[in-house]
Parts: sequence; structure tokens; C-alpha cells
Amino acid sequence: MLDSPARPPADSDVAYRTPPHNIEAEQALLGAILVNNEAFYRVSDFLEPRHLFEPIHVAIYETASALIRAGKVATPVTLKTFLPPELDVAGLTGPQYLARLAAEATTIINAEDYGRTIYDLSVRRDLIAIGEEIVNEAYDAAIDATPQDQIEEAEKRLYELAETGRYDGGFLRFNDALKEAVDMASRAFQRDGHLSGLASGLDDLDHMMGGLQPSDLIILAGRPGMGKTALATNIAYNVAAAYRSETLPDGNIRALDGGVVGFFSLEMSAEQLATRILAEQTEIPSYKIRRGDISESEFDKLAAGAQMMQTIPLYIDDTGGISIAQLRARARRLKRQRGLDFMVVDYLQLLSGSSKKASEGRVQEITEITTGLKALAKELAVPIMALSQLSRQVETRDDKRPQLSDLRESGSIEQDADVVMFVFREEYYLKNKEPKEGTEEWFTWDSEMKAAQGTAEVIIGKQRHGPTGTVKVAFEAQFTRFSSLALGDRMPHQ
Repeated sequence: MLDSPARPPADSDVAYRTPPHNIEAEQALLGAILVNNEAFYRVSDFLEPRHLFEPIHVAIYETASALIRAGKVATPVTLKTFLPPELDVAGLTGPQYLARLAAEATTIINAEDYGRTIYDLSVRRDLIAIGEEIVNEAYDAAIDATPQDQIEEAEKRLYELAETGRYDGGFLRFNDALKEAVDMASRAFQRDGHLSGLASGLDDLDHMMGGLQPSDLIILAGRPGMGKTALATNIAYNVAAAYRSETLPDGNIRALDGGVVGFFSLEMSAEQLATRILAEQTEIPSYKIRRGDISESEFDKLAAGAQMMQTIPLYIDDTGGISIAQLRARARRLKRQRGLDFMVVDYLQLLSGSSKKASEGRVQEITEITTGLKALAKELAVPIMALSQLSRQVETRDDKRPQLSDLRESGSIEQDADVVMFVFREEYYLKNKEPKEGTEEWFTWDSEMKAAQGTAEVIIGKQRHGPTGTVKVAFEAQFTRFSSLALGDRMPHQ
């Protein structure tokens, strides 16, 4: 192989470690490209000029890339005019070095392997650089900088490094995509309820949506008092409680049913959320649990319920006012450390975007947040349910059922979401409209109240891969619990 280009000698008195690199692999790859430009297309998906270590090699690869992408031929003859005439590479001029690279090239068959070697060594050098920056920043931290900020910044850099230039992406053959589709159908057939996604625990909703689909951003919206947090906690608990897994031959764990759930509660504390879930599952009203107004038998029921729930993979982060960048970092960390199959954000408008977007206005900030959540759902391949407020214009209409235009800052939310669901309880509005008892209006109101009592509607206003429509569910206000409605045609024969 060619002599390595001359580099400045290290001071013998100083301990010096050369960053990881492989000059021979770089020479072999460049030689292969110069002999047959087809070699470039084997590495161009993931290998960039900055990934090469030797500066002259960076210049050669960059120039060859530009020529080939412009539809021209990259050879020692066409490249030499782009190199500085005074160039000296281990005693060779630029044209001589290019000629040697081409003359000693072997074959393009190994070009991709050389490219992967060069890329992997570049990642190691980047890791060293990030490590050095972490050390230096920890030593010379600004007065207003917190360790947590530095940890999140380091996580962000590391994740960006992991996601940039991966050589496992690119086009899939249709045959491979077809196989994945059939595998998904097979798993759905074997899963309880025959769903392709995660079961929410509400049968009619699952039937209409096929379950909660991976990579989907699901917006759950409603006016205050409708029970959107209650519905989200119900679904989160149902997914976590159904969790069953298997260990694959490579040591990774795959969910067979249910999943690991991450719940970002920006409004309620973890203790309040746990109390709600405890109330839902033990059928003891949450206000009684908070006040300690329970009997001995109810306390035993509470203790038994809590013990049963200890093993459920439901993780709560109740940090208020976090940014979309912090949320993404924490979600990635949970996925890496514990696994993650479903995520809930309660609620969207309590997240903050970058300071730049915030200065451009709230609509731009919400756009950044919804785009970030959709990108995160795709990146982690999990469904993300984000709760959202509705504008007050709902209250001005006679029919209080929400619609897509009622979403606050609706443009970006509606555009980025794969599914938009609204939760609506007519009982809530009827309660406040009771006419004078004994009048004809009162009897009409009373019959409407009885029909609406204990029920709620989940209105699917948008769904990319399924129908829209309304699903009726049961709602028990004292336990803040949603469940499938026992319709007449489902009741057992008397």
C-alpha cells in the first residue's frame, strides 16, 4: 500500500494518542472510486467528506463526489486540475498521488466495507470530541448553567451522532416491505383482538382504529371537564397492564401484547396521577382516597390494588414546563434503558419550544412542538398520544360536539397528527341547563339526561389509515373511568 501522507511528528516528551483512523482504507476506497465511479454509489448514502481523516483525502473525495453528482467522470486526469499545484504528499505531487491511488486500487467489491470502516472510525473520533467537550464544559461551566442542562445537551449530541449517516437506511426492496406488512398482519392475527396496533382497552375504539399504531401522533382533545386526562390514563394503564414480552435470540426484548408506557404529566403530579389510576382500578373514588375517608375493607382493597400494580411498566415524568427538546431526550433515554411502546403527553400547550420559535409567536412554537412529536413517534416507532385544549368557540354553539376547527393553533396540530380524537360528554352540559322542575321542558330534559348519563363519545375527526366517526363509551364519573359500553345486542340472552 502507499506510504501514509506526512504528518507532523509528535513531541517525544508528551504522551500523545492519535485519534482512531485508517489511512490504508481511505486510500483503497479513493483508488476504487477513481478506477470505477460506480464504487462511489456504494458509499455515498452514508459517507461524507468529513468522515475521512487525512485532509488531502477529504479534498479528493469531496471533488470526486461533486464531479460524479454533476454527471462527469472522476479520474486522476479530471481531478488533478482541482488540487493545488504546490501539493506535496509524502514526496509526491498531487497528480502523482492520484495516479498511485488508481494504480494500486484493487476492486470495487470491497468499497462498501472500506466505507463502513472509515465511517465507524469517524464516529469514534466524534465520540472523543464530544467527551472532551463534556469534560471542558464541566470544568468551565457558566454561572447560570446547570448540570442537568449539560447532561441533556450531551444526550442530544450523542443521539444526533447515532442517527446521522447510518448505513442501515435507504431504499427497501418492495419484497422486503411486503414481508414486513405480512409479518405485521401475522402478529395482528395472533394478538388478542386481532389488532395491528396496541389495544387501548376500549373495544369499539380499537375496532375503528385497529389499535394504537406505531409511529402515529394521536391528538386527544376536549374542553375542560370532558375527561381527556382520565381517558389518556385509562388507555395508558390498559396498555401497560396487558404487557407480555419475549426475549429474542440477540438479547433484545419484544412486546407480544401491551407495552411499556411513558407518561409525561406536565399538569398533574405523579402522586395525583397514581391516585387517579388507583381509584379507576379499585373503584374507590379518588376524593375519598385523598381525604383518607375509607373503611378498613376499602383500605385492604387499596393495598391489594397497589401491590398488583407495582409490576406494571408505566413510567411517569411529572416535570412541569419542559421543552420539546428535553422531552425528546427523556423519551430516548427511557426507550434505551427500559424500553418504550407507547407515550402520552398531558398536555401539548404546556410544552415549550425553542426560544427562537417562541419569539416568532405561539403558533410557530406549537408548530415546532407538533412537528417534533411526530418526528419522535417515527424515530422511536411508537404511538404518541398528545392531549390538547380546545378553543372556547365550542361553548358558543348549540351543538357542543367539537370539530377539527376547534383545535387551538389548529393548523399545525391537525396537519401533523395522524389521528385526531375528541372526547365529549353531553351529560356535563345538560347538568347545567336544568329547567324548572315539573315543567314540560323539565321532562324532556330529564329523559335526555337519563339517556346521556354514564356515557361519553369519542369522536374520531381525522384518521390517516381508517374511518372517521363516533364511538360511544361508558364513563363512571366517580372513578374517572372509561370502559367499553355494553350495547343491547352484546348483552347475553335472558
